[in-house]
Amino acid sequence: MAHIQRLSPTLSNQIAAGEVIERPASVVKELVENAIDAQASQIDIVVKDAGISYIKVTDNGQGIASEEVEMAFQPHATSKISTNQDLFNVKTLGFRGEALASIAAVAKVSLTTSTDGRRGVLLQVAGGQQLHKQTVAAAQGTSVEVADLFYNTPARLKYIKTVNTELNRIIDIVNRLALAQPQIAFTLVNEQRNLIRTSGNGNLQQTLAGIYSRKAAEQMVALATQTADFKISGLTSLPQQTRASRNYISLLINGRYIVNYRLTQALLAGYGSKLMVGRYPIAVLQIQMDPLLVDVNVHPTKREVRLSKEEQVAALIQQTIADKLGQLNLIQPALNNLPTHTVASQPESLPFLVGAEEGTQIAEPQPFTATKVLIAPEAVNLRPIFKDPQHLQEWDLHVKKFCQHLGDTNPISSSEKPLTAQVSTAPFPELRFLAQIHGSFLLAESDNGFYLVDQHAAQERVNYEKFRQEVGQVSHDQQQLLVPLVLDYPNSDAIVINERLNILQAVGLGISSFGQNSFVVQSHPSWIPTGQEEATIREIIDYVLKDGKISIAKFREQTAITMSCRLSIKANHHLDRTQAQAILDQLAQAKNPYNCPHGRPTLVHFSDQDIKKMFKRIQDPHQSRRVK
Repeated sequence: MAHIQRLSPTLSNQIAAGEVIERPASVVKELVENAIDAQASQIDIVVKDAGISYIKVTDNGQGIASEEVEMAFQPHATSKISTNQDLFNVKTLGFRGEALASIAAVAKVSLTTSTDGRRGVLLQVAGGQQLHKQTVAAAQGTSVEVADLFYNTPARLKYIKTVNTELNRIIDIVNRLALAQPQIAFTLVNEQRNLIRTSGNGNLQQTLAGIYSRKAAEQMVALATQTADFKISGLTSLPQQTRASRNYISLLINGRYIVNYRLTQALLAGYGSKLMVGRYPIAVLQIQMDPLLVDVNVHPTKREVRLSKEEQVAALIQQTIADKLGQLNLIQPALNNLPTHTVASQPESLPFLVGAEEGTQIAEPQPFTATKVLIAPEAVNLRPIFKDPQHLQEWDLHVKKFCQHLGDTNPISSSEKPLTAQVSTAPFPELRFLAQIHGSFLLAESDNGFYLVDQHAAQERVNYEKFRQEVGQVSHDQQQLLVPLVLDYPNSDAIVINERLNILQAVGLGISSFGQNSFVVQSHPSWIPTGQEEATIREIIDYVLKDGKISIAKFREQTAITMSCRLSIKANHHLDRTQAQAILDQLAQAKNPYNCPHGRPTLVHFSDQDIKKMFKRIQDPHQSRRVK
């Protein structure tokens, strides 16, 4: 056995760095969080090769005292906690005292800082060893340059992904931090290309527009609620504004971006069946709570936290979103769903958005100067290029108009304005049946235009609410089978079914074990239609097999969805006038008439104004000619 020995400080720091500094995005995160804690109002990030060869983070915060600069690079050195009680009352983002020491252990670091904006200190450290220190003239705040990341630990480089992957991770981190701190102006530049720029005026909706697009910002609704323990605020998208992954959901606790499966599920549960299957909303949810209720010291990267009242805050999130969406008329304007092919066809679009030209240079942003908010396009690799001064003036005019549209007449104002989405709170319209189209869609009118109704989705919604109530009641109204069903399953499935028989019985199935791998069903709920008993029962059992931990509530939800879809009329099914009007009347009585249980819209609306536009009886404002 080898002799036990104490590791050298350099080696122990390199090991510790592996927990904190996983990739270039980790460096950006740690340095930006330090800048936020220093009360900076502007933070500029510059990277090269997606941060692998160079990272620079500059802020205008408080700076570091000259006599404490060297101490800042020591392990577990921090100004943010001093006693063990402080660990349970953390109010800052970075508190472990590991960031600078870990970064300097695996890279070449140059730090320049000043507390008065005149005289500062330059300190250079490489591989954990101090190389140079001198007094310099420096602006207020701190600037940290990190070069040759992992130069002395080449084994770490094999875990680095492609340049684009690492750059996307940096963009994601800066996006989350900008959404968490809308009062701070952020810029991110890679290879002299400006990828992110936020105004720092405190308007969350404008910040979100600059990150995700103007269209996304317009489809957000504001959330606000408060209890004795929690305060929840933020923005979440309308059900029609969704993405294919959860990556656009940002959960923030006391200004810290976190990952929490339970709270994310609560947010999605707040939408109920308003979301399409496999689609997720855009959301920025800020949760304020007593730091004593949060343990942020459970993971080196601080992304995972432990909450002492997690179920209560989850229930509050779900109820807040459900209540907010329940107040809105979610009928989608039909023309909004039509594809657009050219910028010219959208009068409100921002002009002159083209791809970056080869060789075009963008100057590194000058720090700490007030700038107008720039609304970035959907893709971060698009940026405005102006070849004419007149275009620049028109761009500024469009930006100003958009800021006014969001409720802020001054693009760089710090005052907080109401955040509202373009959605109506009008009640569900009274629909009058006109005709059926191809045996699949119903054409109906109301006092404000006409509607196209998907007959299958509409009846599916009506049936779902009926079955959801009946399955939820789990009444004693059972139907005995004349000939009991015997169902056989393989060993692995039979084990799961035996463990979850209580769930199957709780929703009214008279099922019991019948041998090693067989089960007998002697009765079923009366709402299962005649002739579909075996198929429906097998489908119900399949839900248990998919997830052995499925809850009774979720199980009933899935059962109701299955039944509603199975019994609804399909496409190419012709209806008479009485049947069609009955579907419209039943839809109007539903609690949520806007979506089927799978999240698809039940109807779309053509307003009178839309119809007039289609026939050119209303011209776009910028056109001078009118059709009379």
